[in-house]
Amino acid sequence: MGLTASVLAIDAGNSKTDVAVVAADGNVLATARGGGFRPPAVGVEPAVDALAETIGRAYAAAGVASADHVSACLANADLPVEERQLAAALHARAWGTTVDVRNDTFAILRAGVAEPRGVAVVCGAGINCVGMRPDGRTARFPALGRISGDWGGGWGLAEEALWYAARAEDGRGEATALARTLPAHFGLASMYALIEALHLNRVDHHRRHELTPVLFATAAQGDPVARTIVDRLADEVVTMATVALTRLDLLDEETPVLLGGSVLAARHPQLDDTIRAFLSTRAPKAAPRTITASPVLGAALLGLDHVGASAQAQETLRAHFEQ
Repeated sequence: MGLTASVLAIDAGNSKTDVAVVAADGNVLATARGGGFRPPAVGVEPAVDALAETIGRAYAAAGVASADHVSACLANADLPVEERQLAAALHARAWGTTVDVRNDTFAILRAGVAEPRGVAVVCGAGINCVGMRPDGRTARFPALGRISGDWGGGWGLAEEALWYAARAEDGRGEATALARTLPAHFGLASMYALIEALHLNRVDHHRRHELTPVLFATAAQGDPVARTIVDRLADEVVTMATVALTRLDLLDEETPVLLGGSVLAARHPQLDDTIRAFLSTRAPKAAPRTITASPVLGAALLGLDHVGASAQAQETLRAHFEQ
């Protein structure tokens, strides 16, 4: 097995990793899926070790030993210094001659556009936004949570809903149906009971994310407080997109704005409609679109961009993942 592929594409998220081995003509030689990629929890080297098994399976299936270029879009690569550390660790494995590491939000953006030009806002467990132009300019945010000015994402929405519901029940805040719907999700009768269950770990901390769909359902039923939280998320999404468009001098050009991640991909009518209404006022040339394409497609397209592949090669690659 001594052959070389054109691109090794890696999309590594917190919960799963997808890799694709791609030939110069855009044909996908092999794919493989592995576990999550969590350098902050286990360290850079152990996290990269975890990639090795998945990449080994893909290379074996493709009948190649390496690639000309490794295009890796990785969760937790939030700062340029982290990208450099991860790139060095990947390069040391000799999986490809050259290595390019980006935050995984770039994969979602590139998967949804015909050329490397546009803005993507991703709202899943957290929230992030990136933008790019064909000349290589990018716009991005640290996306490290409240310490970097972020608000929103599934975890943040659940915390916000709990805050309003707790204050409604004890009298510090205005009345909201969230004080009933949030504890009811766990079969509990009151917010006090839910607070106690969360504090004493009778309801696992990781189950808090289940409250985000409850928030949206309560908003859809007309609850004013829940609707205010959803509108705030729409405002945050549009604010991030508008700032990225402005940084890239794209505010006055027809530009795709891709909406991705589990919260935005769910297409909640109030959130969807409000985002589009806000964009029409603040960034009227923006063309919003929900993206559901596989992020590893975006990582592979970024790899083909790097090696100067033809438009036909990119179309062949896209056809494989969109069939």
